[in-house]
Amino acid sequence: MKCPYCSNLENRVLDSRDVRDGEEIRRRRECSGCNRRFTTYERIDEVPVTVVKRDGRRERFDREKLLDGLLRACEKRPVARAELIRVVDTVENAISAREVREMSSEEIGSMVIAELRSLDQVAYVRFASVYRRFEDVSQFMDELRHLLKRPEDEAVDE
Repeated sequence: MKCPYCSNLENRVLDSRDVRDGEEIRRRRECSGCNRRFTTYERIDEVPVTVVKRDGRRERFDREKLLDGLLRACEKRPVARAELIRVVDTVENAISAREVREMSSEEIGSMVIAELRSLDQVAYVRFASVYRRFEDVSQFMDELRHLLKRPEDEAVDE
């Protein structure tokens, strides 16, 4: 590891810690040349997941974009940011566990909706309205009816 101050390649690790639940390792180093200290982070270099959008465009999965969408859906709702981060982590872990590195935005949206439904029903309907592109009030009503259905009603429908 090259020292950011003097470019010397020799240094020693003073301290190592796991960060982000073991996803990264933080190392505190000391340069053998100038004796200054600096921090490095190590993480597994994964093949990125590509999201296929409805219009066919492809873009890299972005957890911050997903979190922003959840924050908008939960605006003025009693949902802690930590809970939304947990949802993003759950979805990201499910995506990362797949062998296929390409996923449709519909598949990702379905995962998010499943998590939101148990977290906050208003946020669930808000997110679903954008994700499913509700065109009119009747689609909202259909979703609300589905949301309010009791589990025993769903068993009869099947």
